[in-house]
Amino acid sequence: MEEMVSESNLEEVELILGYQFKDKNLLLQAFTHVSFHDSDKYSEKHTSYERLELMGDSVLNLLMIRKLFFLYPKLSPGKLTYLRSDNTDNEKLARVAFKQGLHRFLRHKKPRLEQSIQEFEKAMVDYPLHSHRLIRAPKILADVLEAAIGAVFIDSNSIETVWKVFEHVLEPFISLEKLGENPVTTLLEICQKNGCKPRYDTDSWDKDQTAKVYVKDCLVGKATFGKKDIAINRAAKDALDNIDQTYLVFSMQEKDKKSSNEVLSEEENNEDS
Repeated sequence: MEEMVSESNLEEVELILGYQFKDKNLLLQAFTHVSFHDSDKYSEKHTSYERLELMGDSVLNLLMIRKLFFLYPKLSPGKLTYLRSDNTDNEKLARVAFKQGLHRFLRHKKPRLEQSIQEFEKAMVDYPLHSHRLIRAPKILADVLEAAIGAVFIDSNSIETVWKVFEHVLEPFISLEKLGENPVTTLLEICQKNGCKPRYDTDSWDKDQTAKVYVKDCLVGKATFGKKDIAINRAAKDALDNIDQTYLVFSMQEKDKKSSNEVLSEEENNEDS
């Protein structure tokens, strides 16, 4: 059962964060979803965490890239970007919010939130650290964490205080050694090395919520899920899980190419003779 943050349990939230607010209203605002006011729009009268979330997102990205910049002095900008994303994306922050129990204090009127959180909890079992967009993470969990970061920054007016408060909250940190890759990106890189590109088909999405991936017009992976981008990612993972089949397509492609070259060579020889 949700407790919702209120004046009576502000101290419990502060204990979780390890920070005592000077302005308690900031903390209340950080845990207030716009639906709490029976409205889907932000207004001066009925404030929600949206502005603090925006602030927190910017502050967190700066702090994380600063950490990575000095932790990996020789790492390329591309890898730094991947690492920052894995440590600050929606799924990662939702995991942190759930682990810390922050969702228990969220003020909202979203009837399906509890069910979404329960589904997320079950899905995380198969992916203890990060799924790389293979599971659906409730965005509202990530939002409330970013809002809390924004609230601490505004209250303390110190980016160093924010890092001191949230560095341990954000654990476990995803290091370079544990960095994973999005299945879509991985499959694309493999295909490009073999002179082709994967093609994703979601034409039947409205009917069966299925995504399919083809390489050289051969079906190499498919997946069904209620959200299209996750279904596409799962289809790419299915192709990677069956990588022997995918490489068979590549070898067939190479064989066809050699056969074509042999035919051309034979025709050229006949013309010369």
